[in-house]
Amino acid sequence: MSSMPMVDTKRTQALAKLGVDSIGDLVRHYPFRYLDLSTVADMRSVPTGVDATVVGRVHDIKVKHPRPRLSITEIALVDGTGALIGVWFNQPYMASRFRVGERVAFAGTVVFEYGLKQMRSPFVERLDDDGDGPGIARILPVHRATEGLSTNWIRRLVTEALTLAGDVPDPLPARIRAQRALVPLATALRDIHFPGTPDDVDRARRRLAYDELFAVQLTMGRRRQAVVDDIAGIAHEVAGPAIDALAAAVPFELTGDQKGALRDILGDMASERPMNRLLLGDVGTGKTVVAAHALAACADSGTQAAMMAPTEVLAMQYSRAVGPLLDRAGVGWALLTGSTKRSDRDRILASLADGSTTVVFGTHALIQNDVVYQRLSLAVVDEQHRFGVQQRLALRAKGVAPDLLVMTATPIPRSLALTLYGDLDTTYLRVRPGGRTADHVSTRVVPMSGRADAYQSVKDAVGRGEQAYVVCALVDESDATQARAATTEARRLQRQVFPDLRVGLLTGQMSSAEKIKAMERFRSGETDVLVATTVIEVGVDVPAATVMIVEDADRFGLAQLHQLRGRIGRAERPGTFLLFADPKTEDGRARMEAIAATNDGFELAELDLRLRGEGEVLGQRQSGVPGLRLASLATDGDLLDAAREDAAALMAEDPHLDDAAHVPLREDAALRVGAAWEWTSSG
Repeated sequence: MSSMPMVDTKRTQALAKLGVDSIGDLVRHYPFRYLDLSTVADMRSVPTGVDATVVGRVHDIKVKHPRPRLSITEIALVDGTGALIGVWFNQPYMASRFRVGERVAFAGTVVFEYGLKQMRSPFVERLDDDGDGPGIARILPVHRATEGLSTNWIRRLVTEALTLAGDVPDPLPARIRAQRALVPLATALRDIHFPGTPDDVDRARRRLAYDELFAVQLTMGRRRQAVVDDIAGIAHEVAGPAIDALAAAVPFELTGDQKGALRDILGDMASERPMNRLLLGDVGTGKTVVAAHALAACADSGTQAAMMAPTEVLAMQYSRAVGPLLDRAGVGWALLTGSTKRSDRDRILASLADGSTTVVFGTHALIQNDVVYQRLSLAVVDEQHRFGVQQRLALRAKGVAPDLLVMTATPIPRSLALTLYGDLDTTYLRVRPGGRTADHVSTRVVPMSGRADAYQSVKDAVGRGEQAYVVCALVDESDATQARAATTEARRLQRQVFPDLRVGLLTGQMSSAEKIKAMERFRSGETDVLVATTVIEVGVDVPAATVMIVEDADRFGLAQLHQLRGRIGRAERPGTFLLFADPKTEDGRARMEAIAATNDGFELAELDLRLRGEGEVLGQRQSGVPGLRLASLATDGDLLDAAREDAAALMAEDPHLDDAAHVPLREDAALRVGAAWEWTSSG
């Protein structure tokens, strides 16, 4: 970057903070918003409650201190028709950024308070002091800036980068551009930064968003080829005595969804093509028993299966739930986790190596270097989003082209499933077995005044021989938030609220042995009320648990709340889900209304995606989809479907994109999606 005009060492360092290390990065440092200075509103007539742009001169600068630790900075603009005040709270330094008489634009939401029109923390753009002359009637891009590099400077650098880049070659085949009505790449790059009209922005964003989604779909298609189409797998026996005995041992009738899922999975396993399937089951729809049939098929085939869970608690639970079924089917199994005793571990490793153990349940311990399988033909990965892609591949690498079944009880929006798991076939479970309906658990948002009644619900439940959870967002108290913490809350509840009940504690920071002990005490009924963090979110099954209180519920995402709700009412007794929340934002209020209104996990997942975006929905382990800067999985469903269809057609024609006309697409996909989603060429 330092060789580029106007970019010295200091600016190179500032650009690096923005992730800009090349001219190509600068060209793709897209604006995050625009100021439409061609439609500036005058201050007298601009309506309140809407986003608007106003232009005027700074008339007055004030910093007020109405009370200790509160400052209010007010910048008054006038435009000849009236005045408008820009307001910043606890940002007194903003006063030094203005001077009386200078000409600026404010953009933001107009409100009316104290007899004046105001904008709170508006976006500010300094304008040339040219009165109403040329240059104002245009759309001004706003790029993300950083210390030492203002938006004005970035605008100048992007202009220079576009000049240096010239007429960028377009890797997208002309037939696809024509079919999808997409503008040329060079036009899109110019118009996304410096549009003449709002329509220019829309057309440019559509083309560039399509490119991002197309690159991801090409990568997922190639990943699928590498593990399914390019390698011969094991054709399993799917109608043998072990699977028949296991089916007979299941104490209930499978739902239609479960039977359909079994047809999909066993059909894949009977084929020589390696299975690559995602089983998406809403909370309580019975994924585990479906997976158990697949495990039994390995016994009938003389091979082995490994089922990997993200936590020891969940791995142990699977061994408890599935182990007895395997016993009745005559299938040998073991449990291998980080807490397994050395002597037991050595015995299990030996039995896996010689093939005497057919099924092993476990955690990351299953992919350690010293774990060797005689003939691993099925890898089951539960709650895949809690693992990295490499861990999924590491388990699969323990065998020779084993079948892969990825499971999750976290409802995933269709667009996310097609993107994150685009290399997998997808099967859905939506119907709950045993006649339990979605309203088996009732949900209520509880105001502060309703705490006493909520606590009484817990006492009543325990009096009936039932149990309760209290979930906190934090483990320990934090000065940065007002959220209740599990350790403190457990002590408070035991001393002040439930002195006659047995209150336990379970957090992710406890040792494995402590977590297992706490969970065992709750499962056995020695603990009446378990105060926990979201460590219980996935898979924990205690039939007597019927009440759950969630503190600071508005701090959680909808999918996470739905998962937590799935921990109660798991037997014939109904559940009560109580959300302590005082949401301060529209987003928070919308989420609380939604979780109370519906028990459909997939509906909630779609809403969560629209409200919070894919990064927040996926969580910290997967903060987003590589390569997506402009595309939104919440709103670009039509583009995703088009990109998926086009990628499949192109790869059917040229599977490895080795044709000279397609090599630029392959290289572009590798560049955009990155090493984590590596493109593998036939060459």
